[in-house]
Amino acid sequence: MTRPADDAAWRRLLDAASAPYRGAGQFAWRFARGKLGMDPVFRHLLATGLLPPGARVLDIGCGQGLLASLLHEVDRLAPQPGAWPVGWAPAPRGAHVTGIELMQRDVDRARAALGSIGSFICGDMCTTPYPPVDAVVILDVLHYVDHAEQDKVLTRVREALRPGGRLLLRIGDMQSRRGFAVSQWVDRVVTRVRGHQVAPTFGRSLAEWIATLQRLGFRAQAQPMSQGTPFANVLLVAETATVASASVSAQAA
Repeated sequence: MTRPADDAAWRRLLDAASAPYRGAGQFAWRFARGKLGMDPVFRHLLATGLLPPGARVLDIGCGQGLLASLLHEVDRLAPQPGAWPVGWAPAPRGAHVTGIELMQRDVDRARAALGSIGSFICGDMCTTPYPPVDAVVILDVLHYVDHAEQDKVLTRVREALRPGGRLLLRIGDMQSRRGFAVSQWVDRVVTRVRGHQVAPTFGRSLAEWIATLQRLGFRAQAQPMSQGTPFANVLLVAETATVASASVSAQAA
């Protein structure tokens, strides 16, 4: 059960993470506030400890850098009394985000709003070099490239992850026809509003996504991630198979 104090703490984080975007224009600020406030994935990442303290994070398809802004405000606000929800995992303080984004307009908004907070690269996720990292976040992006390119990106992600690292991949479950169709329609509208061309999309069912990750050397757990929305979104929390096996062996011992 969510406590009012926890909701208040989240709202303070939301307000603080949205505020820098006022300097990048009204659209950037309104988009930041709407996305951070309405998309359940950002709150979930913080509350469940999926991003550990001190993590080097690669945000693929980072847009205008919302995750970097949010983690920066965690650093600033979490030490204050009552600023971090009691029931949440430890605050991921000290995290640093490197963002890769194809659209120059979004990179410009990120840099205008956040300055030296995070590192933002305008590049193609299929070819831009990935630094060694502790966590990779890919939210609603892989469906923009075909299945072969998706596999290549995921293989490169596995190679970039340090031992014990984690991939946080949100996808739309194509098997859930209505929710998937709604999410695709909204995606096209938002893409146009952001000033970009609409690209073709290449979906998979949840079972196909999990099978793909297993084939490429990951073990994945699925967590529903459409709370409060009409979409068919799922967050896949994946680790390399060798790391997952070691974790299971340690628990058994």
